[in-house]
Formats: sequence, C-alpha cells, structure tokens
Amino acid sequence: MTDQPAPHRPRFVELSPDRIARFWTEADVGAHPEGGWAVLLDGRTPKTPDKAPLVLPTEAAARMAADEWAAQEQFLDPSTMPATRLASTAIDRIGGAREAVADEIAAYAGSDVVCYLAEHPTALVERQAREWGPWRAWVAREMGIALEPISGIVHRPQSPEAIARVKAHALTLDDFRLTGLATAVPLLGSAVLALAVERGALAGGEAFDLSRIDEAFQEDQWGVDAEAAERTQARRDEADLLDRWFRALD
Repeated sequence: MTDQPAPHRPRFVELSPDRIARFWTEADVGAHPEGGWAVLLDGRTPKTPDKAPLVLPTEAAARMAADEWAAQEQFLDPSTMPATRLASTAIDRIGGAREAVADEIAAYAGSDVVCYLAEHPTALVERQAREWGPWRAWVAREMGIALEPISGIVHRPQSPEAIARVKAHALTLDDFRLTGLATAVPLLGSAVLALAVERGALAGGEAFDLSRIDEAFQEDQWGVDAEAAERTQARRDEADLLDRWFRALD
C-alpha cells in the first residue's frame, strides 16, 4: 500500500432524507433570468438544501439533473440523483471552500496511484509501465505537471512545483467543474487520471479501470465474489457519471 492521503470527497450537501412524494408532473430546463439554466418542475425551479435555486451553468448539465427528477417514481430517491447532488454541492458548499478543496486535490498528486509501481511480479510491473506511463507523460506534456514514478511502497514526495501546478489548475475551474474534479480524484486515487477525465483526454470508465490495475491483477489471480463485483461496478458507474458531468459542462 502507498502512503496516500486519507480518502476524502467534497462534503456533499444532503438531499432531504424525508420521504417526499413526487409532486411534479414534468421536469424540464429553462434559461434563468440571472444567467445559467434552471431545472424546472412544472415550470418552477426547485431549491438546494440551502434554499438556493437549482441553476447550472449549461443547458446540458441542467438536463442531466432534470432527467433525474423526471425519472423519480412515487417517492423521491436521492441515491438515484448524483448530478443533482453534484450541482447542489457546487452551489451550496464549494464557493466558500475553494482553496481547501484545491489543496486536497493537489495532495493526491503527491502520492498518485500512477506513480507507485510494483517491484514484482513481472507481469504486473510491465502492465503498470505500459498503461500508466503514457498518462504521466500526458500530464507533463499537456499541463506541465512532472511527476516521478517510484518503485516500491515507500513514499517519496513529488516536487513542490508539480503539486503547485495541480492546485493552480484546480483554482481556475468554476465551482461545478471543481466539484467534479474533487469527487473524481479520491474515487480514482489519482490526480493524473482525474485531470485527464476533466480535460476530456480519457473516458471515465477507462480511467477507473486504470486506477485499479493492482486490484484487477489480484482478481485475475484469486477471483472475485459477487458482492465485490457489485461494489466495483457502482464505482465504475460513478466514474462514468463524472465523465458525463464534465462533458455537459464543456
């Protein structure tokens, strides 16, 4: 195991846990008079938990959230509304915590999963080099973030310049993209792979598969039970959702 930061995600706002019966017939989107695109439930904009209107920066992102409301059945189920949850977090929480969120994203670059290479067995070492090396090269070439690979489990710090570049990029993002990036980084255990998804260079599901090369190698050797496979699929689905979130914000 590498000495990675403790897994952390943005402190998501919680959609109401109360059992709310569906009270709307149609979910749609519309241009908001103050800018952006609002989710509309029978023509009215729902509120976030902090009572702000659910307004997103692009029509496509608002549509993602509206589709979740449209898909609700007799009772609202917050667990089936990840885009609404991301939007509510961006609106209610991220604006007042941008510096801290960017610091947490940058910390993952200091012990990024794609930089920690196994010493054995040979098949795993070769697979990591083949599949992770191009993404270390990509982030150095495209974003000026030069991270050094490390063999073995002993933590070695990356350069302060590389960490600072990750933080600087995070702070250039609007609150909605920053929320997505802050969610993707701990999911993948990798700032490099999360940045590649955010920038559109790598699909979310592909990034997730790359993030778990070690785990997949062990599964190939020892097998995997149904419960573990279900958890893995849920995490992969989350990576795919984040990819769609970033593309909707483009």
